[in-house]
Amino acid sequence: MRVVIAGAGNVGRSIAQELLDHGHRVLLIDRDPRAMKMGSVPQADWLLADACETSSLREAGLQGADVVVAATGDDKANLVMSLLAKTEYAVPRTVARVNHPKNEWMFDEAWGVDVAVSTPRIMTALVEEAVSVGDLVRMFTFQQGQAAMVELTLPAGSTLAGTRVGDVPWPADTVLVGIIRAGRPIAPTPDDALEGRDELLLLTVAESEAALQALLAPAA
Repeated sequence: MRVVIAGAGNVGRSIAQELLDHGHRVLLIDRDPRAMKMGSVPQADWLLADACETSSLREAGLQGADVVVAATGDDKANLVMSLLAKTEYAVPRTVARVNHPKNEWMFDEAWGVDVAVSTPRIMTALVEEAVSVGDLVRMFTFQQGQAAMVELTLPAGSTLAGTRVGDVPWPADTVLVGIIRAGRPIAPTPDDALEGRDELLLLTVAESEAALQALLAPAA
């Protein structure tokens, strides 16, 4: 997979290294010469250019990219690059970093963003997840499909403890994608039984969240 990342700061370089470690090809773009720390990620390709300029994106070969990651510290730049990637180069998938929560509402399909990643939102979700049992925590949202990844720790006394995954009446447009039990991940099958204190990771839509909360953590 070929990935183009705009923003060669700490965030962009960290993403690049992770992707390279997984066998992907990566190009890092930044307009600031001070960010060209090529020795920090020597396996990546590097381009000194403005990712908001179509000529730069053409030079970067965006037409051959599988994924574009807009990871600069400027929300406006991330939106512009995402929009250009979608409308001018038909990139299949765009991921954009949200730096300021007040701007999060703009990071949707209208601006070419498939997935918006808000560091403040994720940190808040992780804090809530650490202290909440029985509460639905939204981890992040896939803007294009209006779906979200949510987490809920099943209370020890839940009526669903011992129920087979395949027998749970999940709300519409809801999929259980993972269980974390005693710190270890499980890929659930219909025959696996839920247990109290399981951390459940689910994909769902906003209109099903209330029903999902009521199902997994019914009032005592």
